[in-house]
Amino acid sequence: MKKIIFLIIGFLISISVNSQTLAEKLGYKNTDRLLIINCDDAGMCSAANLAAVDGQKNGLITSTTIMVPCPESDKMIELAKSNSLDAGIHLTHTAEWKKYRWGPVAPVKKVSGLIDKEGYLWRSIEEVYINSTPLEAYRESKAQIQKAVNAGLKITHIDSHMGTLQLSPPYVDVYLELATEFNVPVRMASQETLEKYGQADTRKRFEEKGILFPDYFIYEELNNYTEDDIKTFWTNIIKSLKPGVTELFIHASVPDEKLKSITDSWKTRNAEYELFTNDKEFAEFVKDEGILLIGYKALLELQRNK
Repeated sequence: MKKIIFLIIGFLISISVNSQTLAEKLGYKNTDRLLIINCDDAGMCSAANLAAVDGQKNGLITSTTIMVPCPESDKMIELAKSNSLDAGIHLTHTAEWKKYRWGPVAPVKKVSGLIDKEGYLWRSIEEVYINSTPLEAYRESKAQIQKAVNAGLKITHIDSHMGTLQLSPPYVDVYLELATEFNVPVRMASQETLEKYGQADTRKRFEEKGILFPDYFIYEELNNYTEDDIKTFWTNIIKSLKPGVTELFIHASVPDEKLKSITDSWKTRNAEYELFTNDKEFAEFVKDEGILLIGYKALLELQRNK
């Protein structure tokens, strides 16, 4: 009889745990609004590196992802380690800028389809899909993660630069395999977005493998994003956040002449840095809204301790 009672209790506890929201599993209330503010493109250049560090140490940024194939990635990995940053890998299969390019981390002969005639990664996702294979994308992704891990970086999560591993089902399979192999959380589109892309079961597949990801991801909202009034845009996004865990991503970079030579988006990147790092009024607004800032490290610890 006692054995049966214990089994019933265990079963009820299991049901209770499984029915908890992600916020509750992280130790918060189901009505709390938790926000991850991720700084993409760290490692691309010095301006991006400085913003990623300053924003996480002194501003609202709570995590960053590093582009390992890029020229300044080694420095960014060291900065992430020395500053104990919440840092993951921005898996990179494209090199989109006109005059600022990079090649693969993996041996060329193993990922030849990822490389254009100039010896760099393709400029667009479409070119990757046409010329390469999911296997090559896996090899390159693993090489990028492994390089950072071998350098001593304790990565907190992975995401995909320009969405290469998130927009085509065969490449999503690679994304899942990597997350499982390295046992890390991932960036994940909201269910509504996935359904529009014909991937309604994607979140479920990752859940079944024990991979964690935020409840919501600010993505489609960026269709209305312009450099004209960045503060108003993000203020409205913050106001509209739902209970649960949401991720938003920015490309914060400090003012820098090199950045201006790389991308026409430098004004937006500078404005994002100022807003999320130095704007005290905006920081106070986020606090007054009751938003709880967390990083991917919280999801990583929960995933590995389940």
